[in-house]
Amino acid sequence: MMPRHRVLFVLILAVIACCVFGSFASEAPNRLVSGQPILLWQADQTTCLWLALLAASLLFLSFLPGVRGPGVAALILSGGTLLLLIFTAGHIATSLMGGGPPAKRVSLDWAFWASGFGLAMIVVDALQRLRASRLLTFAVAVIIIGSIVAFAWSGAFDSVSVAREYAARQSEFGAALGQHCLLVAIAVVLAVMIGAPLGLYVARRPQHSAGIFGVLNLLQTIPSVALFGLLIAPLSALGVGGIGAVPAIIALVLYSLLPVVRNTEAGISGIESGVMDAARGMGLTSTQILWRIELPLGMPTFLAGLRIVTVQAIGLTIVAALIGAGGLGTFVFLGIGQYATDLVLLGALPTIALALAADFILAQLAAFFARSHA
Repeated sequence: MMPRHRVLFVLILAVIACCVFGSFASEAPNRLVSGQPILLWQADQTTCLWLALLAASLLFLSFLPGVRGPGVAALILSGGTLLLLIFTAGHIATSLMGGGPPAKRVSLDWAFWASGFGLAMIVVDALQRLRASRLLTFAVAVIIIGSIVAFAWSGAFDSVSVAREYAARQSEFGAALGQHCLLVAIAVVLAVMIGAPLGLYVARRPQHSAGIFGVLNLLQTIPSVALFGLLIAPLSALGVGGIGAVPAIIALVLYSLLPVVRNTEAGISGIESGVMDAARGMGLTSTQILWRIELPLGMPTFLAGLRIVTVQAIGLTIVAALIGAGGLGTFVFLGIGQYATDLVLLGALPTIALALAADFILAQLAAFFARSHA
């Protein structure tokens, strides 16, 4: 008998394989020593049985016909299984620490991250199959994120090595997070201020598009580290610091221009000629057409470009720490230098969370504009 919902079937099989055969956590005497891998069923057999029951239920749902019933059940079960998996990780870390020395570390290993990702994809797949509204999607996200925050607030993750790194560097983390967000915000705003008018110009003067897009495409081919390095000499010659926030912002803006310009041009050029002719026939001026017709109708496409730019800038700002710009990349490169994986995660996990949050918010905003002007 073949499964009716193959995506769900494949994902849950992958999750089961990770939990059964993969290293769920690792235990080490300190953060500089490789940890001893620990399987999920070795660490907590009772919770493992509950997870197995939920996974078997999800596997059974993949064979049921229909969309709505199995979709709702898969959404509830996968969300609950994901939260149970996350809570179990904190419980296992607490049990393994068990009054051990302060230097002892319990890290979450690859099987936890892989199975958590698989369950999150099942949640997303269920929402897509149900054609979930923005309200339902937002509610599911709030419930899952709120539950994780509640777990953290209750101290469930205090023994996890990443949380211990955060506790030891709490003030530094707050400053780095603020600097990271500031760099991204300035770069995105400047990219929009430069790229949106340039995209409008290209839409008005398509004969110049080849040269402009050629230059912007060339900028995208330069590796980020190389671009940061290339900016040091000219900025120093101009009396501006060759390291720090300024070259980082310039590089981020240069990388962000292509998606902004291309999507602005696509949004304006994609408006049907009949709509433009009707607007001109009504006697609207070019400025009125821009604000009343072109910008509202082109906004979904523009927001799609802004979504790409924002997520890209959040990730690239990690590399900016190499030239002293600060941000969450400080922890990433400090952890790499010290062979401390948990310190790397202290910088990487919040960056991923910021990128996912920005992607979700801008995607919902683009969908709202698309529906309101459909």
